[in-house]
Amino acid sequence: MSNNIIDLKNISVSFDGETIIDNMNLYIRDKEFITFLGPSGCGKTTTLRIIAGFQEPDSGDVIFDGKVINGVPPHKRQLNTIFQRYALFPHLNVYENIAFGLRLKKTPEKEIKEAVTEMLALVNLKGFERRNISSLSGGQQQRVAIARALVVKPRVLLLDEPLGALDLKLRKDMQVELKNIQKRLGITFIYVTHDQEEALSMSDTIVVMDSGVIQQIGTPTDIYNEPKNAFVADFIGESNIIEGVMRADFWVEMAGHKFKCLDKGFGVDEEVDVVVRPEDVDVVPVEEAMISGVVTSTTFKGDYYEIIVEIKGFKWMIESTHNQTVGSTIGLNIIPDAIHIMKKSKYSGLYGDYSSFSEEFDELSDATYEEEDE
Repeated sequence: MSNNIIDLKNISVSFDGETIIDNMNLYIRDKEFITFLGPSGCGKTTTLRIIAGFQEPDSGDVIFDGKVINGVPPHKRQLNTIFQRYALFPHLNVYENIAFGLRLKKTPEKEIKEAVTEMLALVNLKGFERRNISSLSGGQQQRVAIARALVVKPRVLLLDEPLGALDLKLRKDMQVELKNIQKRLGITFIYVTHDQEEALSMSDTIVVMDSGVIQQIGTPTDIYNEPKNAFVADFIGESNIIEGVMRADFWVEMAGHKFKCLDKGFGVDEEVDVVVRPEDVDVVPVEEAMISGVVTSTTFKGDYYEIIVEIKGFKWMIESTHNQTVGSTIGLNIIPDAIHIMKKSKYSGLYGDYSSFSEEFDELSDATYEEEDE
């Protein structure tokens, strides 16, 4: 028997002749925390709206627990949605906001009280029952929205960038809390975000999207360590994406040096994209280095320095706990496990070179000086 709670079959959507979702096929497992990740306009929120029933696909089927639910209105689907702005009722207190869905269902008052009390404990708002919504912080309001969505016992909870309005520390705290709530309740969470850190920290499965097409599906570890193409590698975190040539199995040439790697199965002398994460590059004395380059900028990030190094016209980003002098030549080593080889794709050459990163700062500096001169 299938463990899938939702299946999307050949889903397509377009607006004014523009394709928003292009023949999507995806299954979502019961009790899974799955995240749709991608830039604005990639189709992730449209996908969520189709699952919720707020929008119908132009073609394709939405299947819930083995039954096609196209045309079934949102309130008759066994799911609930939390939006970024929460949509709480300002004229109702915390208790009544949470109880709202149960009252619509004409649930007996005793059951409402028990359910609301349980939800208040779940989201750590015990004692807030009579508080006005306007008196709550953003994080507390979000907890009320979660409790209101969960009190009606949906089998699936849809979350559309719910942490976007919170400050950084609170956002990180709520990431942990959401994951804990999902584990305790044992229901399916479908989460939408453009924030790769949120996706990596909370998800069982990540679906990376661009231009209405799924680029890759996998666990956070798989997506980060084994990106399918340059778009995924760049979107899921900082990446140096270098043009390379596979000279043989386990050997790739890039930046004028032949590196040992763990990849095989490519053609001899096949052109490839090579991914090296900034944290995986070791700074060494030049005489011991595989490659060397000139430091063009450094930025203090708190627990490490972000260093841009130019090597044969390509600007690499590296992360190091030790700062380097701008203009100095440094050596770099890369171990085989830190190298990931990708097939060429339509995204090749568009990402992973930090030349524009440095040039943007140069342009900003030049503009500042010009304004001062005027």
